Amino acid sequence: MIKKNSEMTIESLAMAAECLKTLAHPHRLQIVQLLLGGRKYSVNELAEACSLSQPATSEHLRLMQRCGFLKSERAGRTVNYMIAEPHLSELMSCIQRRFGK
Repeated sequence: MIKKNSEMTIESLAMAAECLKTLAHPHRLQIVQLLLGGRKYSVNELAEACSLSQPATSEHLRLMQRCGFLKSERAGRTVNYMIAEPHLSELMSCIQRRFGK
């Protein structure tokens, strides 16, 4: 098989698949959608907005941060989350076009 320059290696595709699996959860997509609004949110604000418990929200944030989708910054005792991966907006746009109502 001849490899084209634009083809990704199987290792890169495996990493992409792992990160896409992380996003493949409705609450995680909801969190990303909120954060793409450009505002920083605390765990408690995201938990309330998504009707989740604080521990469940923290776990979702931890998983997405581990993949590099999110970043956090401390403001006193509060940790605020924001988008770290700029391509998430393109991905969410595709999801919205395909599944949005």
